[in-house]
Amino acid sequence: MDAPRSLPVRRRTLLTAAGAAVAAASATAGRASAAARTRRAPAALTARQTAGQRVIYSYPGLTVPSGLLATISAGEAAGVIFFGENISSESQIASVVDQLVAANASSPVKSPLLLMTDQEGGEVRRLPGAPTQSEKQVGASSQPLTAATQAGTGAGQNLAGVGMNVNLAPVLDVYYTAGNFIDEYQRSFSNSATTVSSLGSAFITAQQGTGVAATAKHFPGLGAATASQNTDEGPVTLTQSLSKLRSVDEAPYQAAIAAGVRLVMVSWAVYTALDASHPAGLSSTVVQQELRGRLGFTGVTVTDALEAGAISSSYSTAQRAVLAAGAGMDLLLCSARATSQGDAAAQALADAYTSGQLPSAAFDAAVQRVSALRTALS
Repeated sequence: MDAPRSLPVRRRTLLTAAGAAVAAASATAGRASAAARTRRAPAALTARQTAGQRVIYSYPGLTVPSGLLATISAGEAAGVIFFGENISSESQIASVVDQLVAANASSPVKSPLLLMTDQEGGEVRRLPGAPTQSEKQVGASSQPLTAATQAGTGAGQNLAGVGMNVNLAPVLDVYYTAGNFIDEYQRSFSNSATTVSSLGSAFITAQQGTGVAATAKHFPGLGAATASQNTDEGPVTLTQSLSKLRSVDEAPYQAAIAAGVRLVMVSWAVYTALDASHPAGLSSTVVQQELRGRLGFTGVTVTDALEAGAISSSYSTAQRAVLAAGAGMDLLLCSARATSQGDAAAQALADAYTSGQLPSAAFDAAVQRVSALRTALS
């Protein structure tokens, strides 16, 4: 995900077996008991407010829509992601952030909004300035650990300087062949899992030292995707063995978790060694068993773009949101630059929560993880 500014951004692959998953979800809803159908959010928040704690909004252009400000004031959004089209200068985006913070001040949810962007370095930057080097340039430098630390510090200071508090970086994909999907724009530190592990951890530690949360992506790794396997454009299935997936692709995530990374973004590719029927972000096997169970991640999971182009147009935002949440994704990234997308996702989650389609214990646990992150960034 996160192509350079000149390319379509955040198109991700999704669904080879979504039809069955949607049908199963609908059947579950139909079997919900009367008690489950009347269940409500915790007393402090309405169902819509509770659901909103799991939704990241986006918007078009340089001006924040009044509807988004109202949604934030009502306590129905977890945060906002910014793209190049939202930013004309540092002073302009800082002014926008001030508007969002002011709207949040009147919200019943007093924790800071999650205000995020992609500031990987090199070609993938939404703000001018640090880090100017790409991850591959960092990895190839004469003192890579120092360069990675400087890149993490620079990214954090840059975001913090305009009021943002989450960076959707670093990329921890270990590229398999030169010029492939993740290496084409120099978005990987190295083709060595050991190098990516050490440099990614250095970036994370330095950036989070500035008060800006880091996001390791794209779990369990897109490094095996070939140049033609562009997850922006269509479904991607990766077939490396389980032993290779764990020893190469997942190794940097073990290091990142040990370094205290606060968020992990999950890929939309299908990994046959883990779950041949579902993309990772819709697979409880990948999210709950592999990332949380085997690797022990206790922080916040975040989807790649919910509007992923590989999903059939027959699957609505509502269906995607419920499926992702059911798989264990805490935050849903509604990055289509339309506030209606975030509204649709939030309403679908609220409906699934009150009906019992999404179990309350898991739903509330996700909200609590997001709340803990927001509080920690205050």
